[in-house]
Amino acid sequence: MAKDDTTSEVKKTRYSDEELEEFRTLIEGKLVKAREDLKMLTEAFTHANEHDTSDTSPTFKVLEEGYQVLSKEENSRLAARQSKFITSLENALIRIENKSYGVCRETGKLISKERLRSVPHATLSIDAKLNRPRKR
Repeated sequence: MAKDDTTSEVKKTRYSDEELEEFRTLIEGKLVKAREDLKMLTEAFTHANEHDTSDTSPTFKVLEEGYQVLSKEENSRLAARQSKFITSLENALIRIENKSYGVCRETGKLISKERLRSVPHATLSIDAKLNRPRKR
C-alpha cells in the first residue's frame, strides 16, 4: 500500500482542495503577523508614535541624530522588504484561488509540502531553486 501512495504522489499535478485550505489558513496567519510587523516598522521610521521632546529641545545632538537617521533608513529598508513579503503572500492566496498553488513555475512539478510550510509563498521547488544561476 505504501508503494501505491508514493506512486500517486509522483503523478499528482496539484494539491487537493483540503490541502489548499490548509495552506490558505497558514498564509492568512502569516499575513496578519506580517501586516502588524509592517505597521510597527512604518511607525518606527515615521516616528508616528513619538512623544518626546525632540521637537522642542534646543540642544543639537549630532550623535543621536546620526543614529536616528541610520535607524530610520534601516527601518525603511525592513518595511520595504516586509511589504514585498506581504505581496508575495497575497499572490500565493491568488494561486490558491486559481488552484495553481504549490506548482513549481519552472518544472511544473509539485513543490513539497515541507517547503511550502516553511516558505508558503515559494514558487520554485528546491531542485529548481538549487539549479538556478546564483545572483552576484
